[in-house]
Amino acid sequence: MTVRMRHTRSHTANRRSHHGLKGSNFSLCDKCGTPKMLHRVCSNCGTYKGKAVLNTGKKIAKKEKKAKKASTEKR
Repeated sequence: MTVRMRHTRSHTANRRSHHGLKGSNFSLCDKCGTPKMLHRVCSNCGTYKGKAVLNTGKKIAKKEKKAKKASTEKR
């Protein structure tokens, strides 16, 4: 099969103009002020729409415990 009509570069580029990726939109958390994605729980303080949803205290305590254990093993 042979190509009857060839597309020019400009025609191809016009068709592909909608294929680009768009950047993510971020907003600031109401409680702590860190950037977070829209309609998502804040990963820093664990709140969503002003309500506490996640208990981030456990997460921080676990990280500290793990870091302390790693530092004692290096010695």
